[in-house]
Amino acid sequence: MVIVILQWLLRFVVPVVVPDALLYGLIGGIFGGGLAIVLWWVFFSRAPWSERLGAIVLMIVGMFATKSIVHVSLATGAQGMLLYILAIPGLCLALVAWAVATRNLWDGLRRATMVATILLACGAWALVRTGGFTAANLHHDLHWRWTQTHEERLLAQSGNFPSAPPPVRPVAETRAPAPEKPVIVESGAKSGEKPATLPLTPAGGAPHGAEAGAVWPGFRGPHRDGSVAGVQIKTDWTTSPPVKVWRRPVGPGWSSFAVRGDLIYTQEQRGPDEVVACYKLTTGEPVWAHRDAARFWESNGGPGPRGTPTLSNGRVYTFGATGIVNALDASHGAVVWSRDAASEAAMKTPTWGFASSPLVAGDLVIVGVAGRLVAYDRVTGAPRWMGPSRGASYSSPRLLTIDGVEQVLLLNATGATSVALADGALLWEHPWKGYPIVQPNLTAEGDVLMSVSDSSGIRRLALAHTPGSGRSILSCIDLKDGTRKWKGGRYGNGQLVLLADQDLLLVLSEEGELALVRATPDQFTELARFPAIDGKTWNHPVLVGDVLLVRNGEEMVAFRLALAGR
Repeated sequence: MVIVILQWLLRFVVPVVVPDALLYGLIGGIFGGGLAIVLWWVFFSRAPWSERLGAIVLMIVGMFATKSIVHVSLATGAQGMLLYILAIPGLCLALVAWAVATRNLWDGLRRATMVATILLACGAWALVRTGGFTAANLHHDLHWRWTQTHEERLLAQSGNFPSAPPPVRPVAETRAPAPEKPVIVESGAKSGEKPATLPLTPAGGAPHGAEAGAVWPGFRGPHRDGSVAGVQIKTDWTTSPPVKVWRRPVGPGWSSFAVRGDLIYTQEQRGPDEVVACYKLTTGEPVWAHRDAARFWESNGGPGPRGTPTLSNGRVYTFGATGIVNALDASHGAVVWSRDAASEAAMKTPTWGFASSPLVAGDLVIVGVAGRLVAYDRVTGAPRWMGPSRGASYSSPRLLTIDGVEQVLLLNATGATSVALADGALLWEHPWKGYPIVQPNLTAEGDVLMSVSDSSGIRRLALAHTPGSGRSILSCIDLKDGTRKWKGGRYGNGQLVLLADQDLLLVLSEEGELALVRATPDQFTELARFPAIDGKTWNHPVLVGDVLLVRNGEEMVAFRLALAGR
């Protein structure tokens, strides 16, 4: 009994008291504790050998049999390990409790209750499903298996969801023919060669192809850096809290927003259809929706697209989780052209789906099809070039200029790969294996900041301080020497926006809380918190003037923030 108590303390209590020990608690509490229980039972218990060995065999058979009948979210979650992670602590507790409670019973009854206890501890997991878990505390979103999901409830209530009009041209004209042989360019620097130490700057001014009327044209803002200029807000949320303008349900997906005038654009899942949806900024009312017969799902992230729409020249460009690239009329959603980038690039859907947000640069639309950059003609959709294939990636392409050469940078499974904007020729690579999710960033001094996992740290240091997040903790790193100036605030796999004129971070935590944090190197200072949205939230927030847009896989909300000086 002492061992199982220690197991449960290590698994469930230690991570709460010492959050940095979450991984140790998970591994030690589940597998270490489970092994200790097995060793005690086999070698030190007083049960007959038939019961000792029989219980072990029955637990193994019970777990494997249960995996064949549990909901697919438990069977496939955590790379197939989720059922064991959830069930082992309870199974160990059930075995020990049975051994203590039945020690005075006659053998036949003991063995019958042993079988029933083990099968119940295993089989009970067939009654539930999971909507995934959060990274900060491994909180599992468990529900009874027979209850409707949020998406199912939404579909039952949204029969009048608007549709987009037919294509603006016949489909045969809008779909440019795929080349007989892909245009793949592999020239330039050799793999592993470090980039030249040349002045590095973002492409100057407004991004190539940026929508003139769009205040937030796509993923992480005009320059894909999550920075907002020209806005300062009141930080005393006790007296001037965010005010809800509207709130409405939305289909699952991890897309953020693009904003033009009174229209906002996002991506979501509605049953068998992957949807590009347009809503009114002022009211949240739906305007139009384009549907593709496509659905991606995986256990932790759930269903739905991962990328964010990009606005350019009156069109909205999107990249879905199964690899569909769309160019739609931004006013009414009519299809201009559409491509199956996954098939054309010969790339398999990665574990967590295609997650790149389209980059519009000049006359090109560029998407990261996993670890391969693919460029299409912005007007016609004709393929222009394909970069080298470098495994998986969940990051988005970034435009930059080195020594006058415009290029596109993508983080991938092998590190960083940069290709020429003009033809996709390989220019340089920086090796660093991982599974990149975050966007590479650029500093004013001309350095690339990159990270390839949630625990890899940062490379390409620069002479500045920058906030970052590691292992679910917000940190400030001195890029001159890599030392950490401070860490604080556990926001899980949350996202943030920098209010550059105010040295202020607007953080949206993984659990849907808003927080204001000083973006200064002296110390961590959280100024305010506010509950914004319920449920796991991985979507990037958007700030347009004094209107803050947040969403997750279930709902989206618009808040009005009080501006400083008013």
